[in-house]
Amino acid sequence: MNEDSSIAKVADVLRAEADRLGPGAKLRSSRELVRELGVSPVTVSRAIARLTAEGRVITRPGSGAFAAPGRRAAEATDSSWQTVALGDRVVDDTGVAGLLAEPGDGVIPLTGGYLNAALRPVRELSAAATRAVRRPEAWALPPLNGLPELRRWFAGEAGVSRNDVLVVSGGQAALSHAFRSLAGPGEPILVETPTYPGALATAKMAGLRAVAVPVDRDGVRPELLAEAFAVTGARVFYCQPTLHNPTGATLTRERRAQVLDVARAAGAFIVEDDFSRYLATSPQPPSLVSLDEHGTVVHVLSLSKISAPSLRVAGLIARGPAARRLRASQVVESFFVARPLQETALEFVTSPAWRRHLTAVHREIGERQRQLLAALARHLPAAEVHLVPPGGLHLWVRLPDETDEAALVERAHRAGVLVSPGGIYYPAEPPGPRIRLTHMAPADHAELTEAVIRLAAAF
Repeated sequence: MNEDSSIAKVADVLRAEADRLGPGAKLRSSRELVRELGVSPVTVSRAIARLTAEGRVITRPGSGAFAAPGRRAAEATDSSWQTVALGDRVVDDTGVAGLLAEPGDGVIPLTGGYLNAALRPVRELSAAATRAVRRPEAWALPPLNGLPELRRWFAGEAGVSRNDVLVVSGGQAALSHAFRSLAGPGEPILVETPTYPGALATAKMAGLRAVAVPVDRDGVRPELLAEAFAVTGARVFYCQPTLHNPTGATLTRERRAQVLDVARAAGAFIVEDDFSRYLATSPQPPSLVSLDEHGTVVHVLSLSKISAPSLRVAGLIARGPAARRLRASQVVESFFVARPLQETALEFVTSPAWRRHLTAVHREIGERQRQLLAALARHLPAAEVHLVPPGGLHLWVRLPDETDEAALVERAHRAGVLVSPGGIYYPAEPPGPRIRLTHMAPADHAELTEAVIRLAAAF
């Protein structure tokens, strides 16, 4: 049974139970459903989310799921007309939603894009927020392109002028602005393969056609990038040159210059996603934007990966007409980033707590990476680690060719561990079974080892 049919099965069971018990009744717990139906906690969570979206179920944190008050299914509004009205403009959030899903009770995550809650600077952020919101101006209208002091800080980090910086609501919003502003519906966009699923989903939502350009252990291959530009006529290339997600590859200094030359010759933009700048445990090559002399690079520098998911603040850096278009995109879509959030980010990154936090996270990344490598070697030697990156949150793992990737991921869910299937990272056919393992997601080192043991049992 595939994952979609499993979700539908659980949803049908809960839907019938809600109808039988009536409005306000408490439904069976996730743990009971996992045991009785033989599905994973993630499957149960997604089924409940589906029913919540239908208005059939409401959830109360710490209490469980309940049949929603109001009309029963037989009395529900017939919304079938929407199928025709909506047409085929489908927004596929499958890959992104899976990475953001909360693990169920007793389930250990080896997936996700953020630090475990225990590693986040919660006290420091709370203190920064308290200082920020005490200022009378914190609730005033901010400059539309962001607080000058915060823009200056982002500019200093990226090695550009403050005038080149636009403050946006996180890295995902930055990609959405960039893709829609730099390319039109139906046009191609070049992407590394594999790549970040959120970028693929954003490109698709913008009506763009993602074209894959292979990477190796040193990042994207410039000669294949040049060929892809020539064949497709694309004018945008999305890349993650440092600690690439999911492979961990870092584009060498020599290749960075070559990639800039290739894009310049093609008259194309590079969207540089610098999401992992603060996750590197050793010095990395200079960013593409710092090497760019022609306005080729649109640079994204976000804070949520190194801090907390809800610190949705990023610097979007561009020059020339592209910068003006990006600023207009934000103004039309959302006006500006909430000033209290900008003030909080500024307070945090300019305080001594920021550097202390970076030091602590870098130390933890090194320790957890070593532990994950040791656990894989001991308990799952058939898994081949693509490379050992100098930092980051993940390891990219190749499985034996005969492995059924989807079945393994589902069995792992049932065994109580979440992993990311490799297939969601490819814009085209994947070359074989792979999974991404996030060592910074478990609560502690003991949980990290236990997660690998569970994965090995599922394998």
